[in-house]
Amino acid sequence: MPSPNFGEGFFLEKSGDLIIERPVTITVEKRRLRKEIFAWTLYDFANTSYSVIVVTVVYAIYFKEYIVGDLTISLGGWVRNPGDFLWGLGGSISMAIVALSSPIMGAIADYSNRKKRFLFVYTMACVSVMALLYFLEPGMIVAGLLLFIIGNIGFEGALVFYNGFLPQISTPQNIGKISGYGFAVGYVGSLISLLIALPYATRAFAANDLSIMRPTFVLAAAFFFVFSLPFFVLVKERIVNAPAVSGNYIKAGYRRTLQTIKRMREFPEILKFLLAYFIYIDGVNTVIYFSGIFASTTLGFSMREVIQFFAIVQSSAISGAYVFGYLTDKFGPKKTIMITLLLWIVVTIGAYFTHSASMFYVVGLIAGVAMGSSQSASRALMGKLIPRGMEAEFYGFYALMGKFSSILGPFTFGLVSILTGSQRYAIISLLFFFVTGLILINRVNEKVTYKRFVL
Repeated sequence: MPSPNFGEGFFLEKSGDLIIERPVTITVEKRRLRKEIFAWTLYDFANTSYSVIVVTVVYAIYFKEYIVGDLTISLGGWVRNPGDFLWGLGGSISMAIVALSSPIMGAIADYSNRKKRFLFVYTMACVSVMALLYFLEPGMIVAGLLLFIIGNIGFEGALVFYNGFLPQISTPQNIGKISGYGFAVGYVGSLISLLIALPYATRAFAANDLSIMRPTFVLAAAFFFVFSLPFFVLVKERIVNAPAVSGNYIKAGYRRTLQTIKRMREFPEILKFLLAYFIYIDGVNTVIYFSGIFASTTLGFSMREVIQFFAIVQSSAISGAYVFGYLTDKFGPKKTIMITLLLWIVVTIGAYFTHSASMFYVVGLIAGVAMGSSQSASRALMGKLIPRGMEAEFYGFYALMGKFSSILGPFTFGLVSILTGSQRYAIISLLFFFVTGLILINRVNEKVTYKRFVL
């Protein structure tokens, strides 16, 4: 008799001369899960249009060179352009807001079984901001920074709820592969977004006018919106029997978060992992924030060359996320993360000594492999450790570590850059995060599983 999760009903299947009666709902369930996995990965395909067009490549350079422009400030007799510092500051502020709100919002989503609703609100906030970037003009620094902060809150906040669906559509045996699929498909979305932006970059280069890049923000917003819709249509939210709530969900979420913090010592391996993640993801996020600006400022790449470079890097990121997804399931996410951290150490040292475009391409290709695989394996390891029924809340803590670390990284990079006048000193400082993260992740026992506790 089929499991109640599969419903009821049978269908007749002919096999040779035999007529076999099979549970129809097992087949239906498998098909539904395949559709959900496809829709889930398609959201990764959609949202990377924001990360690559706004955070990494186009708007990062657009903000510094077009919005901030030639503005300079005096620091103890040194005249500096504040573009790097302001960009890092915007990233730090947005990450701080997401970090402080994620655990509570995640707990509220778990209590109310509304992860998908929260995901939709955050997604629409991000999409709206992307479209509004079209209207920015030179000198509109405050508006440009504010829109970036709001958009980043929408993008990063949505990931808390999106990641919370991963354990629901996967098993411990395939969670790494599915997580890898998501990042691989996501980097395909990044590649397509960059190819859409490339003709505008070519015209902007020819006319020496970055304002020609403005339509790319609207196109990226439309891309994000359209390809995120299948998730909201096809992915069903599993109902978790949460304890009865006294008062409103906000108070309940806040209370549950505090109680979870107090009892986190009951999850020592999660604590070890989150500490390691806090350290090494700081370096990863800082690379994402400043790689485009580094290529433009330190190596003199034009917008067109930066887009071409990152389009090629996405190819290695696609293969890295896909291949390392299988390695995660075969060898475990912990070993996979350790391999990617070794790659990041190579990338950091290589970037510091890079003085030519060809060498930077080599470094970038290695970074692409490391980027998709380190994020995918980290998400998979967290999914394996989380107690069932508490996905959104614990992914909130996962986001907390990632976002709090991202407060320090971009801010530090921007500060070191503006004080020394060199981005090379800023990039080599990232070596500390990857080496320390490698040491800490080795202490995690990934084979431990925890049962959900009731508060």
